[in-house]
Amino acid sequence: MTTMTDASVREFKMPDVGEGLTEAEILKWYVQVGDTVTDGQVVCEVETAKAAVELPIPYDGVVRELRFPEGTTVDVGTAIIAVDVAGGAPAETAQEPAEETSAPVAQAPAPAEEPKQQGRKPVLVGYGVAESSTRRRPRKTAATAVAAEETLRAGAALQGELNGHGKQPRPLAKPPVRKLAKDLGVDLATVIPSGPDGIITREDVHAAVATTTAPAVAPEAPAAAGAPAAAPAPAPVVTYDGVRETRIPVKGVRKATAQAMVGSAFTAPHVTEFVTVDVTRTMKLVEELKQDKDLQGVRVNPLLLIAKALLVAIKRNPDINASWDEANQEIVRKHYVNLGIAAATPRGLIVPNVKDAHDKTLPQLAEALGELVATAREGRTSPAAMQGGTVTITNVGVFGVDTGTPILNPGESAILAVGAIKLQPWVHKGKVKPRQVTTLALSFDHRLVDGELGSKVLADVAAILEQPKRLITWA
Repeated sequence: MTTMTDASVREFKMPDVGEGLTEAEILKWYVQVGDTVTDGQVVCEVETAKAAVELPIPYDGVVRELRFPEGTTVDVGTAIIAVDVAGGAPAETAQEPAEETSAPVAQAPAPAEEPKQQGRKPVLVGYGVAESSTRRRPRKTAATAVAAEETLRAGAALQGELNGHGKQPRPLAKPPVRKLAKDLGVDLATVIPSGPDGIITREDVHAAVATTTAPAVAPEAPAAAGAPAAAPAPAPVVTYDGVRETRIPVKGVRKATAQAMVGSAFTAPHVTEFVTVDVTRTMKLVEELKQDKDLQGVRVNPLLLIAKALLVAIKRNPDINASWDEANQEIVRKHYVNLGIAAATPRGLIVPNVKDAHDKTLPQLAEALGELVATAREGRTSPAAMQGGTVTITNVGVFGVDTGTPILNPGESAILAVGAIKLQPWVHKGKVKPRQVTTLALSFDHRLVDGELGSKVLADVAAILEQPKRLITWA
């Protein structure tokens, strides 16, 4: 993981924090040039195509250089931070009293030895074995005092640079202002600050937008004698927030989702079937389960019973739980269910899955779903949690949508979309009554699943939600 640029500097490279990832975006630096770091300390947060991950540094030392600014996408294996592991003090503490530097020296300092390697458990994939940070501090001589003074000046210069990457001062702005500028496509280096100490404010960003979008006005030429009157100027174009367009780079989770959906849509032949079902009894059961002492402390909602209904339907129709192996021209039937739950997060759509969901009791499934959703919303889902799914549920009903035609998660055989549960007129026991009704949509890979099998699975899910006591007899 490390290389050497001089006797005491180590470069920490972007690790592969998942399986097969090739790049990651630096979201936030937690350290600056001159900061002292310790083995295992988190120095930055990066976003991969699958999740946001915090990176710990694998050795002690003083930050010498941050190679890339926040918002930069870096290839795996590229050095992102340089750390002086010789125990050198930060720039502001590099100088020591003059009497110490002028003291007689008995002998020249011995050259620094390479630290011996120690065994270490890797924190992330790709870390390898870290080197020991133990090193004796060299005695100062007149020559080293001059070198320390030069280091002081270099450190101060590095502090003023853009993380040591762009050789220009980094504009001063608070994180919300930086986000606003990024959303509006404004380069903060071009913005004139008006805040105290040269800090860029929101008003400065909006002023920069207005300046860049305002049409250039040519100086008026004197009207020629007898010239016809100028045509009236066109009405100004009304724009949102003064901006006609905003360009957002496609990267991270959004980029991975786009690639996966395109690949799935044009690889697996999709078929989608629909059924509208009365879920009044299921909604009543949800309310009863909320009072069950065995389910205290976990979230009980309709998604829990829908997930359980799908697991029972898969148990009754196991052939739907499979994948297509194009390389070997084989159908791989899975004897386990890793149940994916599509989750909308600030970084885009992700689909973590509950491992071995088929083996979980209702309380265990409720706890697993609760943890999965909470972790996804916090942006802390691990890459491993999004791998190996077999079937997925997407709950579009939370947005008030009746139903949809979901696209398969790559490598999976089926995905169930759950629409909004609404009070509607429904024929119940020969009379029209207000009932809780929803629409289910099941998309499946027609290479693996015939219409009959897909229809059976969807019908079983609907039957269980209409009569949830079937969970007991069919499970």
